[in-house]
Amino acid sequence: MSAPQLLSAYAGHWTGAGTGVTVIVPPEGTVGSGEVRGGAPATREFELLAPVRTVSTVSAVVLSGGSAFGLAASDGVMDGLRERGIGFATPLGPVPIVVGMSIFDASVAGAPPDYAAGKQALAAAFRGDRFEIGAIGAGTGATTGKWRQRLDPGGLGLARGSAGDASVVAIVVVNAWGDVIGSDGRPVFAGDASEPPPASPFGLNTTVGVLLTDARLGKNDCFLLAQSGHTGYARAIHPAHSRYDGDAVVALATGEAGGANLDLLRAVAAETMASAIRNAISHA
Repeated sequence: MSAPQLLSAYAGHWTGAGTGVTVIVPPEGTVGSGEVRGGAPATREFELLAPVRTVSTVSAVVLSGGSAFGLAASDGVMDGLRERGIGFATPLGPVPIVVGMSIFDASVAGAPPDYAAGKQALAAAFRGDRFEIGAIGAGTGATTGKWRQRLDPGGLGLARGSAGDASVVAIVVVNAWGDVIGSDGRPVFAGDASEPPPASPFGLNTTVGVLLTDARLGKNDCFLLAQSGHTGYARAIHPAHSRYDGDAVVALATGEAGGANLDLLRAVAAETMASAIRNAISHA
């Protein structure tokens, strides 16, 4: 994926056996916030993203498989960034602010992403490796449609939109309990709507995403932008935000394009996230 499609961020993958890691590294000074709406999240440093917390900048976002085990990949990214002098400045050196979000995939029973996987994904980002979408990186083991007792394809998707002079990019790992809904309002994968949900629906779910914009936004603005990302989830996944998903969105603003109409940007972000979800499926 060429640099313009990811604005000024670096992004890279590590792909393993049925699982993987995707890391997004925005320019230093990027402001961020986020919101969780699913009932079963696996996250790291999300409390720091609340608008009332002191630190407003984010050094990297790590998407991974492996559920809570996969959050270990963020440690590798954190050390890799510190080696490059990237992070929140303190008297004892930089402390990278690394936000992690994980999906539940089959690697929970085997070899989930770890420290080394995170470091390799970061190295791929800084090398400028082509940023592919589909069943790659954190989307490798992703599936959908589990509320109908099926394992339909999931994956990692990307889309870009424009709001005046500002741009917004959505990167999302689609591992939903529900179905992906096409732009025609119908499920992408047809199934028997009379099928009951599984008796034990926990596990194997969660959609996690990043909205990256070059608009200049404050932390509270980023929180509102993340909420619009969840609107995109609800447009392209049914049902979204279930008790069995850990649906989460992080919004990052680099500020390079200057001020923007926040409400227009939010409207575009919702559509862009929905497009990224559908793109994940079309490339899976």
